[in-house]
Amino acid sequence: MAAAGPLSRVFRLSSIICRRNQRLFPGRSSLRRGIASCVDPAHGLSDEQREFQKVAFDFAANEMAPHMAEWDQKEIFPVETMRKAAQLGFGGIYVQPEVGGSGLSRLDTSVIFEALSTGCVSTTAYISIHNMCAWMIDTFGNNEQRERFCPDLCSMEKLASYCLTEPGSGSDAASISTSAQRQGDHYILNGTKAFISGGGDTDVYVVMCRTGVKGPKGISCVVVEKGTPGLSFGKKEKKVGWNSQPTRAVIFEDCAVPVSNRLGEEGQGFSIAMKGLNGGRINIASCSLGAAHACVQLARDHLLVRKQFGETLSSNQFLQFKLAEMATKLVASRLLVREAATALQEGRSDAVYLCSMAKLFATDECFDICNQALQMHGGYGYLKDYAVQQFVRDIRVHQILEGTNEVMRMIISRNLLTES
Repeated sequence: MAAAGPLSRVFRLSSIICRRNQRLFPGRSSLRRGIASCVDPAHGLSDEQREFQKVAFDFAANEMAPHMAEWDQKEIFPVETMRKAAQLGFGGIYVQPEVGGSGLSRLDTSVIFEALSTGCVSTTAYISIHNMCAWMIDTFGNNEQRERFCPDLCSMEKLASYCLTEPGSGSDAASISTSAQRQGDHYILNGTKAFISGGGDTDVYVVMCRTGVKGPKGISCVVVEKGTPGLSFGKKEKKVGWNSQPTRAVIFEDCAVPVSNRLGEEGQGFSIAMKGLNGGRINIASCSLGAAHACVQLARDHLLVRKQFGETLSSNQFLQFKLAEMATKLVASRLLVREAATALQEGRSDAVYLCSMAKLFATDECFDICNQALQMHGGYGYLKDYAVQQFVRDIRVHQILEGTNEVMRMIISRNLLTES
């Protein structure tokens, strides 16, 4: 934990990451070269944070970006690439070191996910969900559960999925109907989870289920392992974006799960889910930042070389002003996301609302940035030969998942109207 733990741990981790980077990418210079100072994502970071930001940028450029289009078009789940990322400490970024995690802060995590997303948003978004699941087990599990699950999750030898949404309960998460009836030392699960990232290809499912009364107090959280009798999966969904990660329904039919796999106490599941999502909202906003940062760079480069009416597009004042607006929205989004990450790390009373604001603002504004970048590319932007269209497709869903942006508005306005 860079912000909360001993400072020496940060120096050790940074040193390890840099040595690994030199072995994996010898002779490669930082991808931050050529970034205009006004949008430089390294501004305001410590030396240690800059070091692992460089590692993440290098990994994105060398291991992700060259394959981004292929993963999208062929719907490849790049497990081996993600395991390489885990070797750099990115499989359990904010999980405690004693169970294999990197022990970094929420701000550090945001910096890493923003950098990785410049190489592939879809893959980074899955890594962020996996990290959230590992953190939930680390935070709410007992020592036996932490030691059993976390090391393999942090190395990404095993992959995790988060199971909250159901066909009949999306934004109204407290109305979930997947039941868990206790029989002796097992829960018998019945129900279906919808839109589960990694579903069918992952190994560990963190599942919210109903063990008690209606409403949030009747929800518990259990870990279900792949191969458990009664666990099955729906068809692989065909999606607009996020194609480098499979999405399926997760189905429970008299699925017997040991009571020892429950995280926390009965009735604590909804609280666990919401605490996970607070961080998840920062993570997904950070993925949007990475896409927007990449698109600002792509748009700038295109304006400098594309000629119309006898001069480059960069000479057109309207497009100059649009590019300036894109850069301003990017930096404003980044500042809000990083402030929310810091608030969450520090446990501040405004953390939930800042996380909601950051998710709302960053995902909306970053989508607009990417969409404007596509427009600046003209017809070329609509071709799959150009990366800008994939960034647009991949981040559109960020305005929907981890709580829709309409729900973010509800959370924020409720705080404004109920606190005197």
